Amino acid sequence: MPLKQDFASILQQFGDPARDQIAAWVALVDRLRPRRAHDTARALQNLQELAKLIDHRQDLRARLRDALLGLVRERKQVSMYVASGLLPSTGFFSETARRISGRLLPEVVDTAYMKDLLSVVFHRTDDELWVRAIPDEEWVAFLDRLLAADDPAAAPVAAEVDGKVPDALEELIEGLRILSYHVSAIGLDPELVRIDPTLEEHESPFIAQNEEVLAYLAHYRTWWSDPAMPLEDERHLTVMLDQCGEVLQRVRRRATKIGTSLTLTFKLERLRQHLDRMAHLLDLLRRLHQERSVHTITPQLVALFKQLVHAECRKNKLSDYWGQNVELLSLRMTESASKTGEHYITTSRSEYFGMLGSAAVGGFIIALMAAFKLVLHDQGFAPLNEALTFCLNYGLGFVLIHILGGTVATKQPAMTANAIAASIGETKGKSRNLENLADLIARTVRSQFAAILGNVGLAVPVAMLIALGIQTLSGEAFVDATKALTLLDEVDPRGGALFFAAVAGVCLFLSGLIAGYYDNLSAYNRVPQRLRQLRWARRLLGEARLARVAGYVENNLGALAGNFFFGFLLGGAAALGMLFGLPLDIRHIAFSSAYVGYAATGLDFAMSWQMVALAAGGVAGIGLVNLAVSFSLTLYVAMRARRITFANARVLVRLVLTRLLTRPQDFILPPLKEAPTEPAPPPPTEVASVLQPRAAQTEARNDGTLGPDAPNR
Repeated sequence: MPLKQDFASILQQFGDPARDQIAAWVALVDRLRPRRAHDTARALQNLQELAKLIDHRQDLRARLRDALLGLVRERKQVSMYVASGLLPSTGFFSETARRISGRLLPEVVDTAYMKDLLSVVFHRTDDELWVRAIPDEEWVAFLDRLLAADDPAAAPVAAEVDGKVPDALEELIEGLRILSYHVSAIGLDPELVRIDPTLEEHESPFIAQNEEVLAYLAHYRTWWSDPAMPLEDERHLTVMLDQCGEVLQRVRRRATKIGTSLTLTFKLERLRQHLDRMAHLLDLLRRLHQERSVHTITPQLVALFKQLVHAECRKNKLSDYWGQNVELLSLRMTESASKTGEHYITTSRSEYFGMLGSAAVGGFIIALMAAFKLVLHDQGFAPLNEALTFCLNYGLGFVLIHILGGTVATKQPAMTANAIAASIGETKGKSRNLENLADLIARTVRSQFAAILGNVGLAVPVAMLIALGIQTLSGEAFVDATKALTLLDEVDPRGGALFFAAVAGVCLFLSGLIAGYYDNLSAYNRVPQRLRQLRWARRLLGEARLARVAGYVENNLGALAGNFFFGFLLGGAAALGMLFGLPLDIRHIAFSSAYVGYAATGLDFAMSWQMVALAAGGVAGIGLVNLAVSFSLTLYVAMRARRITFANARVLVRLVLTRLLTRPQDFILPPLKEAPTEPAPPPPTEVASVLQPRAAQTEARNDGTLGPDAPNR
């Protein structure tokens, strides 16, 4: 690795017509850059070293100052203000494709534009780390040293010619004007009007802000030419921009209730970015009005500089882009699951035993599904046909469980984790709320225990009864001894059973997201309202029956889809492994317990205690891995979607452990009379809209503006 040049020799290159000035800027940033991007101390030391040099060498300071001011005067800056760090208008998937292609084949660079020059000078993707890590006050102090207050050339905004607005300031004004047009276009987009129809009923703040911006900029140019003229106050414009921000937040809140899409999420994020950039540029103009000197705005320039460097360094970073746009969609999906999760958490003994009964229904049907799977496996189907039959067996079986009001124990974590994440978002670190959260965890654990007990407690005996009944009727064993030993080997924890249980846990997690996705899809596309408008269905079923069908779809479409696709995930895992030659399979606690029941019958119950212990341990281990994987993945996604960082995890763990040691019965069985818990304080506005009960969501979807008779826009 070649040694870096010293600062003095680099600064000598500025102003030399024989030297490439862009190469000089690249060399200067290379010298400032630490060897490790995270080495903030070294980056700060390099900047301070450069500052000391220009303090002692006025000739070098003059060279660097003139080069910097030359960049500001000569390079085009409008595209930097209106594009750098802001999402384009091309759409989510087009921008995704552009970023991928930009990584493979970089775009053409034109250094006549300041935006492209930034990407050339800060050419490493981790440059933004050390640039942003250096404190703002250090950058401001460096600029103040470089652009000395007693130097007339230090204030480029003052270098006007014949009263005209300086070129650099004109670029900033033009950037603000273009941003205002963009905000008007985004704010009138049909997607936003669809979510908030009131935008059509009153004068749009997005149009009003554009009128205010144009008037303010016209006055600003006139004032700059004649400072004796009073400049129009920008506070009215600031109020209009605040109103645009309020509309943005209102649309976001409504979107969390009535569904969202990637396109809407993309446009909302783009609108927020444009409003923030407009506020930043407007602040620069306001400060320049107070005093016509660049020293007035150095803190704001440093903040903008850091934003632009970050944007250019990460402009092709796909993970950042997806993280920005999928967040609101993830929130809507996990929020739907959290509402369902609340129904999986019992409080009273009646609810607890109701959960036990519904889990018993699930265990009964799972025993039948396991029998069908064994029968299908012996039919000798082609691999693809066999995989499809397995998928349909699982998928239709899980759907039947849901329709009959049954419960699958392993489906609970993917739902309850979202409810816990929502509660964590409300705790805000208060000990009283942490006590309530610990109680919620205890209720979740005992509800999960009841579901597992119901599933396994009925799946095993029902499997034995089915096998004995078939043997009695046909005279042949439903499962022979060889197959029985194979089934027991599949649950042996010493083999790959626990790994395959983790695969099933991932499938459970994905099915929870799928359920949330279809709930969101139903709300966003107004599927229930559109069903009510079907004339042939109204003639066939009648008005009342069709309304009940539409209501059932509204409340259960996500759960039905999640259960059906969960079956396909389980049935397709082994087929996928066979297709790619990978050791993939699934182990599910309820099915594994049913297979143990069939195996015990196939061996005429002649099992040694070692075999029984291994089978019981395997089923328990499979269940634990199923629950742990699906719960942890769902909790992680739910907390990320809500931007929750839980700093009191240790306190909560201590509270839960104390509860487990002092009152272990609370984790198994509800008390005879549940102690009332103090309600948590109301969450902030943004979270409150997310945590509304399902009845409120239904009311919002069925109000006058969004009802079945609302016109399609």
